[in-house]
Amino acid sequence: MHVTVDGVARSARPGQTVAALLLAAGQVSWRDTRTGGKPRGLFCGIGVCFDCLVVVNGIPDVRACQRVLADGDEVRTQHGAELPEARS
Repeated sequence: MHVTVDGVARSARPGQTVAALLLAAGQVSWRDTRTGGKPRGLFCGIGVCFDCLVVVNGIPDVRACQRVLADGDEVRTQHGAELPEARS
């Protein structure tokens, strides 16, 4: 499977979560806090906290630890609070 992360093409395995892909690539932070822009990444790993939020296919606030990748997904770093992209 092929996905993009912040515009960079990456290969993913079937059943792999966004967090697993990012950690395997050595990326430990993929969200900035609303206040202060502090880096966040995987914390609990089970979907209880909100530290691992990313934007997937234009939808913000996706928990990277729970979202299983699909071929063609576009994942990007989330900066603070974001609104979903407008769809035509």
